[in-house]
Amino acid sequence: LFLFVITTSFLTAQIETKGTISNEIINKFELNYILVKPKTENIKKPLIIFLHGSGEKGNDLEKLKVHGPLKYIKSNPLDAYILAPQCPENKYWDTEELFLLINKVVTDNKIDTNRIYLTGLSMGAWGAWNLAYAHPEMFAALVPIAGFVDRVPMIEGCKIAKLPIRMFHGLLDNVVDVQYSVSIYKKLKDCNKDIQLEI
Repeated sequence: LFLFVITTSFLTAQIETKGTISNEIINKFELNYILVKPKTENIKKPLIIFLHGSGEKGNDLEKLKVHGPLKYIKSNPLDAYILAPQCPENKYWDTEELFLLINKVVTDNKIDTNRIYLTGLSMGAWGAWNLAYAHPEMFAALVPIAGFVDRVPMIEGCKIAKLPIRMFHGLLDNVVDVQYSVSIYKKLKDCNKDIQLEI
């Protein structure tokens, strides 16, 4: 019995080791985009960022003019920069890729960094929610349209309490359920005093 106890203890004992890993991960990416500039660039102007839905993925930039600001300005000129990136066909919006693109555009142009507005439609609204939560200090307002919401925004909730938000969603939307917008609105309305939801 004594030998059995010693042998069993020896076999079940675990060995602790400590170590460190050091490496560098480089993610290469490519994002096509359209940047519309205001007629005059003598002073700093606002920037509107529009993230499209899944139907406009690919490498045909003309698709970006089907919805959103690039469609709107055909008949309603805006005195602002408008940035519309295009998500590659087999991907979804990547928060850090978008962040790098926005920083490049801001660096290269006369943009008022206190007036950067973020909007998106469907998959683009999902991307806009995630981007706003990752970098809330970057944006002056968020306008998600018919968007679904990830677990992180639902958990982190009031991280964007100071960001003005205007939400829009169709009651009969059969692609993205309106309850996504209702749920995040209920989550935010107690801490964000400048949020509106229009259904």
